[in-house]
Amino acid sequence: MLTLYIFLALGLVLLFMGLCIAQEYERAIVFRLGRYVGQRGPGLYWIIPFIERRQTIDIRTKTVDLEQQETITKDSVTIKVNAVLWFKVVDPANAIIKVANFNQAVYQLAVTALRNIIGQHQLDEVLRGRQQINASLLQLVDAATEPWGVKIELVEIKDVEIPESMQRAMAREAEAIREKRARIIKAEAELEASVKLTQGAREMENSPMALELRRMQMLSEIGIDNNTTTVVLIPSEFTNLARGFAQGQSATTVS
Repeated sequence: MLTLYIFLALGLVLLFMGLCIAQEYERAIVFRLGRYVGQRGPGLYWIIPFIERRQTIDIRTKTVDLEQQETITKDSVTIKVNAVLWFKVVDPANAIIKVANFNQAVYQLAVTALRNIIGQHQLDEVLRGRQQINASLLQLVDAATEPWGVKIELVEIKDVEIPESMQRAMAREAEAIREKRARIIKAEAELEASVKLTQGAREMENSPMALELRRMQMLSEIGIDNNTTTVVLIPSEFTNLARGFAQGQSATTVS
């Protein structure tokens, strides 16, 4: 009878020793005598004491800050780039069995891919086409980590640091572009104004009354400032008479 109690107590002890709990965001990978036998959790589960061993893994999304990398762009400019990586484990068994340390492996792979991607683009593309670079980097890293049971959710370049000499050169280039744009706009405005003035002159030439109205408008504009400018107006008839006289003299000389 005593022996029965001893075995019963020993069984209860082993039963409680094998009880385990996995959180909602955790999964347990169970090995029996070194061989993978399955996945447990979340919640309460039981393993065989001394025969089965468990390894718990977190399946939540992790954020990794990729340290600043000094690399050379395609146009031979040395820049410093850092990025942020978001990933999570979608297959805990592969994350434990197929790679020794998946966190370190993902980090090193992302850093290497970042340097390679930057080396394939010119500086202007790195500064202006971050979304395209992020998409290429995401696709490259995700394809490499898929056999490990790791899903890359997002990769974002956080900061790009360029040399001061290059910053000054880019500032001069931007200033030159703005000056060129300003000159083009000014030239286009002058061309448009000349066309409008020519059209107005032709209209006034065909309508003497319009010319007189323009003269009166000029007088009103001059008088706005209350200045002492003296203006002498010559009637348009005198101008027409002088033009006719000049044309008559020219005809007489030719004949």
